[in-house]
Amino acid sequence: MLTAPDGAVPLCEGWSIVPRLTLCVVDGPEEHGLVVPALAAPVLDGTDGRAVSGDMTDWCADAEHAGGAVVLSLEQLPEVLDWSFLLSSGIARGGFIPTLA
Repeated sequence: MLTAPDGAVPLCEGWSIVPRLTLCVVDGPEEHGLVVPALAAPVLDGTDGRAVSGDMTDWCADAEHAGGAVVLSLEQLPEVLDWSFLLSSGIARGGFIPTLA
């Protein structure tokens, strides 16, 4: 379970992400990972707590600029994105995944 009560999201050791407009590849150790058809995937802008659609092009550029992305696995996407709760409650799995160099 992911817990980052102080806001410091842990690094996902052995994982990498390739954020591209058509496909986003999250590669993990051994046979773990996933491919997301990125162009069809929802991008959420959670700056004010509401889940509203964003732009995948902007997200890919932001992830490249940041050197990776925070990836969370949840049973269900909440209606309101409460980052403090998600990073401290233990209901999420994940962390910061660096881009593939």
